[in-house]
Amino acid sequence: MLKSIVLPLLFFGMQCSFAQQYQIVIKGGHVIDPKNNIDEILDVAISHGRILKTAKNIDTINAHQVINARGMYVVPGLIDMHTHDFYGVDPDRHFCNGSESVLPDSFAFRSGVTTVVDAGSSGWKDFPDFRKKIIDSSKTRVLAFLNIVGAGMRGRAFEQDTIDMDANKTAFIAQQYHNYIVGIKLAHFKGPQWKPVDEAIKAGVMANIPVMIDFGESATPLSMQELFLQHLRPGDIFTHCFAQLKGRESIVDTMTKKLKSFVWNAGKRGILFDVGYGEISFSFSQAIPAISEGFHPNTISTDMHAVRKYKMKYLTEIMSEFLAIGMSIHDVVEAVTWNPAKEIKHQELGNLSKGAIADITILHVRNNIIVFFDHTGHTIEGSKKFECEMTIKGGKIVYRN
Repeated sequence: MLKSIVLPLLFFGMQCSFAQQYQIVIKGGHVIDPKNNIDEILDVAISHGRILKTAKNIDTINAHQVINARGMYVVPGLIDMHTHDFYGVDPDRHFCNGSESVLPDSFAFRSGVTTVVDAGSSGWKDFPDFRKKIIDSSKTRVLAFLNIVGAGMRGRAFEQDTIDMDANKTAFIAQQYHNYIVGIKLAHFKGPQWKPVDEAIKAGVMANIPVMIDFGESATPLSMQELFLQHLRPGDIFTHCFAQLKGRESIVDTMTKKLKSFVWNAGKRGILFDVGYGEISFSFSQAIPAISEGFHPNTISTDMHAVRKYKMKYLTEIMSEFLAIGMSIHDVVEAVTWNPAKEIKHQELGNLSKGAIADITILHVRNNIIVFFDHTGHTIEGSKKFECEMTIKGGKIVYRN
């Protein structure tokens, strides 16, 4: 368990000016900061909600609070790149002000997440309401992809309406709320035409932000190769990348168990791959062969939403699964910190640079045998498990185990 020591402050003479030099000093943790190529045991000092410095043996005599993180990992606050947070009480509105979304404060901090990115729950019609009801009232930092469908994820029938896919109106709202909206989202479309993809990309071009695509539910699946190589731009994001579902083309050939060659080419073009784990959107049958070939997802995310049939998993649980599959601790941390920060163009997050926002997660990696499972019943055995010991957002402790 973490040990927190509050040292007495000095309230007299010249000493008073030094007494709060450090708001918090985190001592002796294994710091992983992929942006700055840091992967070693260091101390981290916080002052006025910002990272003051990262160094060996920081003197704590003037620290207001000292946290002993020996034997643990100290990393930037985790970013969950794909969540659904526009919660409401109307079950008929699904993810858009409906009961299939979840309140971000109900899951984020306990799993080390300081920033969530809503993946298209709202469209241009409802985003102002989403901001007022959820974003402005949440302790968790909430950013968002704006759905190309004006009605957002109000239900599958609404999401098939190509007339409601308006790049101009979507881009206008994205620009008006540019402090919150980080990209454009397309999901759940079942038709055989490319208009939804191209309209989403048009909005992304107009607003100068990336597009996230949940692709391939058509009865006659559209070509993933064409999507990657002819429609998406460098910096656009393909989510649910390890899904293996009926009616959806997969990135690993189900016969040969090899990653398709055009997927490698897409990665070289700058197409980005997000996990978007969800209830049924991840399969070991896709992830294991891909990672064994050296194909790693750019970002690891939960697709957090209300449970319907299968268990939802916290980000730390999914990170643990990727350790079991074969990714390193450093690479897993990068996929939930600096990589998502870059993808959403919020480089003030996801790192421990001097002056950066003091979002920090302290993780314990437990050594014990654990069995992981996906929705198909496929299980694998792992030997390490991430657990969140403390979450710090903006220099304030918001969760401790």
